Order: sequence, then C-alpha cells, then structure tokens
Amino acid sequence: MTKIEPIGAVRERVLGTLRQEIIAGRLRPGDRLVERELADRFGVSRVPVREAIRALVAEGFVLFETPRRTVVRRLSPTDVKELFELREALEVYAAGLAAARATPEDLAELRELLASAASATDAGDAEAITDINTRFHDRLLAMAGNTLLISVMEPVGGRLQWLTRRNEEWPQLLTEHQELYDAIASGDPERARAHALNHVQANYRSTVRHLFESPSEATPAQPSAQPSSQPSAQPSA
Repeated sequence: MTKIEPIGAVRERVLGTLRQEIIAGRLRPGDRLVERELADRFGVSRVPVREAIRALVAEGFVLFETPRRTVVRRLSPTDVKELFELREALEVYAAGLAAARATPEDLAELRELLASAASATDAGDAEAITDINTRFHDRLLAMAGNTLLISVMEPVGGRLQWLTRRNEEWPQLLTEHQELYDAIASGDPERARAHALNHVQANYRSTVRHLFESPSEATPAQPSAQPSSQPSAQPSA
C-alpha cells in the first residue's frame, strides 16, 4: 500500500530543497521559479509548490517580478547593509551574554564545531563550511540564554546563511571564529563583544567585495559607542 505524504510535509520538503539550492548557489539570483516545472520535478501537485514559493518570498529569497513571474532575489547593497546592521546589534550582544553564561558543555560543543570547520576548510568544502559556520552562530545564540534573541534572528537566518555562502574567505572566517571562541571561553563579556564586532564587520566587508566587487562600498554601519577598555580583536600572541 502506497503511503500518502501529508501536504504539509510535501510543502516542507519542496521548501527545504529550494531554500538550500538558493543558499548553495545552484539557483542563482534572477533564476525563474516556474510552478509547473517544479511540480513535475518533485512529482507533486502545484499546491505545495505554490505554498513553498510564498514561504520563500516571506523569507526574502525570491520575489514576484510580475503576477506570473517569480525569480530568485538579487540582494542590493542596501539589503546586505541592513542584514549586517541587525546581525551586529544582536550577535555582539549575544556574544557578551554567552561569555558570561557558557558552561563547559557549551564550550566543548563550540570546540567540536571549530574542529569540523577546520577539516572542511582544509578540504575546501563550501557547503560543509557554510553549514558548520551557521551552526556555530546558532550555538552562540543559544548559549546567550535569551529566547527572544533567537526568535528575532530566526526570520533572517536563512538570508544570512545565503550571504555567508557567497563569502569564500574561509581561512579568515575560521581564524575569526577561533578568536571569538577564545574570547567567550575567557568569560570576559567585553572581550567577547569586541571580537564579535570585529568578526561581523570583517564579514560584512568580505561579503560586499564578493557580491558587488566594490571594496569602496564596504563600509559597515557605525557601531554604537563602546567602552574604551575593550580590547581590539587582534590575534593574541
């Protein structure tokens, strides 16, 4: 007897696959999403495909150019700037909380992720690097112990992962994450916030270079005033 897949599960399967193809670059900005073709491809009706596309619109991955034409969104410099402004405000705050609240088990999880990231970086595995880096930041948010932070970041998490995938300065990303881990493990919230700020701003500049090939535009939003006692986020000796 053939098992019938619930329509909600079909929608989530189609949505998850399309989202991952956009993040990985297999569906590129400007590529068209056609309901009929996608329904044939997935072997489903057009209803779950239509619902998946609407969800992708809500998540900021695709847009309706016309009522009959849906395409993968092209992110503008303003889109990227706004996403990183939000990330700066929330992740820097979360890093400070994580430094104050991290348990030995939390730190062990981050070390495992860093070890996996190092292996993926050595192998040049772009999808693994993106996945691990996302998990690293998700874990950092969880360590902050503030569920509201997580709920605020969740709607833009996919777009931030999409941007991270465009940035291929992987050894630098690994170094920044290792330094951020050291700052959090030190238990010093100010040090953790300073490293998180440097990391977000460096990632912003790299992302703008890779997306728009215009380093002159890569000027991050000005951070809020910080205590003069904060250390710079340079590698320690």
